[in-house]
Amino acid sequence: MKPRKLLTAITGLSLSLTCLNPPEACAAEPVQVFILLGQSNMLGFGKVKPEDKAGTLENLVKKSGKYKHLVDDQGKWAERKDVRYVQVMHRNDKMSTLRNEWLTVKGNIGPELQFGHVVGQALEKPVLIIKSCIGNRSLGWDLLPPGSKSFEYDGKVYAGYKQSPLSWEKGTEPVPIKWYAGKQYDDDIANAKKVLENIGDYYPGATDYKIAGFVWWQGHKDQNAAHASHYEQNLVHLIKTLRKDFKAPDAKFVCATIAFDGKNLKGHGLTVAKAQLAVSGETGKYPEFKGNVKTIDARPFWRDKSVSPTGAGYHYNHNAETYMEVGNALGEAMKELLKP
Repeated sequence: MKPRKLLTAITGLSLSLTCLNPPEACAAEPVQVFILLGQSNMLGFGKVKPEDKAGTLENLVKKSGKYKHLVDDQGKWAERKDVRYVQVMHRNDKMSTLRNEWLTVKGNIGPELQFGHVVGQALEKPVLIIKSCIGNRSLGWDLLPPGSKSFEYDGKVYAGYKQSPLSWEKGTEPVPIKWYAGKQYDDDIANAKKVLENIGDYYPGATDYKIAGFVWWQGHKDQNAAHASHYEQNLVHLIKTLRKDFKAPDAKFVCATIAFDGKNLKGHGLTVAKAQLAVSGETGKYPEFKGNVKTIDARPFWRDKSVSPTGAGYHYNHNAETYMEVGNALGEAMKELLKP
């Protein structure tokens, strides 16, 4: 067992800041890989600065005394030497690497920060977090997984995988556009695989890996009648397809619901959230997901704009506490699923 430095967060978690062995030694065993997917809120819009603004990470840590595990003894943002964070994004028809570093605070934060701390503490193995996503993408169109069939809704046909455009009037011939159903899925998955094919470039010293789990936070762009009505079906297919694409049938899957306006979420957004909750293994609706799929309800982590850096509700008012707490809940859910 590698030696660990332990601190206690306000959540009550005992959190490790570092693997005290050299990173190469930590990577001598298979790296445990977690692939994070979704749209803009998985991308991360939690504000870090300024310190005097309610809801920023600096304010939460330095003014409110929360998340003390994020800083070292000198009050600087700490690094974890056993959790590597890689962020890739498909831009200009190619992969861009935005982050390739030990887990720390830099720029806006997403759920990966606290998720990384939780799973890093839970596993006596090196961890690699790969986040591959971009904003403004729907599961019903951009992220539609391979094998998805077209469907009819209110007089229109909605595209199945590789079809274009998004929809067309029933009985008419579709006119393709320069995009197709599932294009973002293809790009995001291909980019994650590129990282894995060159694992040593992203986790120093690593030669082998295991896909331990997938993390999903998405849903904003599916808040329309047609896509919301098929969200549950699409999410079930997504889970199965990811495991197949990565040849990881035992990989765990955790999901956070959309949570705009918290308990006041309604309309198509509420339909999406209910669909996300329905796939969770403990509901019994999908027996094959018992013990390997879990959804956390993110609505309790909504923070009003009056205690947030901005009023951009679609990005959870840029409130860092929301992103930290969603990441914490996802990490705890993953930790539970990973227990022998």
